[in-house]
Amino acid sequence: MTLLIFITLLAVQRLSELVLARYNEERLKVKGGLEFGSSHYPWIVLMHLGFFSSFIAEVNFLEKNVSTIWPFWLTLFLLVQIGRVWVITSLGPYWNTKIIVLPDAEVIAKGPYKYVKHPNYIIVATEILVISLLYNAFITAILFTCLNAWAMSVRIPIEERALKNLTSYSTVFLKNKK
Repeated sequence: MTLLIFITLLAVQRLSELVLARYNEERLKVKGGLEFGSSHYPWIVLMHLGFFSSFIAEVNFLEKNVSTIWPFWLTLFLLVQIGRVWVITSLGPYWNTKIIVLPDAEVIAKGPYKYVKHPNYIIVATEILVISLLYNAFITAILFTCLNAWAMSVRIPIEERALKNLTSYSTVFLKNKK
């Protein structure tokens, strides 16, 4: 029963985020925002759907139970959710699940972006591990950590290149390193 509640809450959260992302996408494109990396985006969506499918299958079919250190994993999960909200609110209307860059837009260097360039990707990687380990789904944790690392090795360079070419991204992040 706790698994069903947990998955339902995650699904509601993710679907709400997709609605927000779609809204932001439409607003950015009306203002002249350009999309990059559209060819890899379906693979990222498929990976996330695969993660949840694998997680549910591993827990159910291999009869995995909640970890004995579940308070640790749940606390970490909740902290990561705070980070997720911090990322979304920091980017505001620029937050999206796609790479959409508004030429000459102000580069966000506040919130978690004051400390790292891609905090959302760190959050996603952490979630993959934490969600899996909360229920001892070790196969899912390993498989999707590797798949996510591969996806980010494709996505981050595309995003960085687009931001460097269309905004003051390089200048802003060089200044923040000093």
